[in-house]
Amino acid sequence: MTNIQKSGRTIHVHRNQRHAFWDHSVEPIDTIQSGEIVEFDLFDSAGGQFGPTSTVEDVAKLDFALVDHVNGPIYVEGAEPGDTLEVEIVDLQPATWGWTAVIPGFGLLADEFTEPALKIWQLEDGADGWAEFAPGIRIPLAPFCGEIGLAPAAPGPHSTIPPYRHGGNMDTKHLTKGAHLYLPIEVQGALYSMGDGHAAQGDGEVCGTAIEAPMHATVRLTVRKDIQVQEPQFLTSGPLTVRTNTAPYYGTDGIGPDPAEATRNAVRHMIDHLVRTYGLSRNDAYMLCSVVVDLKLCEVVDMPNWLVAALLPLSIFS
Repeated sequence: MTNIQKSGRTIHVHRNQRHAFWDHSVEPIDTIQSGEIVEFDLFDSAGGQFGPTSTVEDVAKLDFALVDHVNGPIYVEGAEPGDTLEVEIVDLQPATWGWTAVIPGFGLLADEFTEPALKIWQLEDGADGWAEFAPGIRIPLAPFCGEIGLAPAAPGPHSTIPPYRHGGNMDTKHLTKGAHLYLPIEVQGALYSMGDGHAAQGDGEVCGTAIEAPMHATVRLTVRKDIQVQEPQFLTSGPLTVRTNTAPYYGTDGIGPDPAEATRNAVRHMIDHLVRTYGLSRNDAYMLCSVVVDLKLCEVVDMPNWLVAALLPLSIFS
């Protein structure tokens, strides 16, 4: 166990203390008591391959072997299979910059967006600040971490790209400061890791990237033997999306028997709306959808068709 700094009973995990897979054979970097706090310094989801001066040419150089690494794991004393780990999000502080990209072969509409695009953001005023997408379009920051999870009981390695019952790449934008996440423990010590800092994201993250940003994350890890969860559950810190839910929304629907295709159609229609109404390029409209547009299941019982809506908060436009 090297490069660990302790201040009282706060463990500090450095950004280079990371691993590429969920695997219970990964040695923990430190051990804490239930209820103690851990601080993480995290790379962005690209593992430091982008920076404030990156250009679209850097997207083609992206090494996917370095994408979505997680930092940890932390062994929690007293955690046993069948228990629940309560993760309290104590604080989240993004860096002063972030990025959003269209990465060929990645995202909901990968077949339609085959050329790379990159947006470098300047993030103002920390966690409660703003990021300007274009003149007249300002995004309120709502930091969270996309990757939060525990080691699985099944022998590894397991990719960090999808979500699992033990957590993983959940990309749940409501896990902001003050939220509580409950994860089922599958191995002794729980073996908690996290990563993939996001400064803001729409529900669905349709192009596959949010405002990706390095993050300083502080969490409290508590073993709960009084409750059991089969898959992740969470308690938000308050009403959903309070910083964007201040004005009307514009919605576009996708309807059909295949929920995935209905979702794609809802997003296609929203991209068309943004291009037509606000003069955005299709790439910029797609990235803006990933950052602020929320996908909602509006109808799931009147078969054969599903109805999915893409909701655009008009509060981002001045």
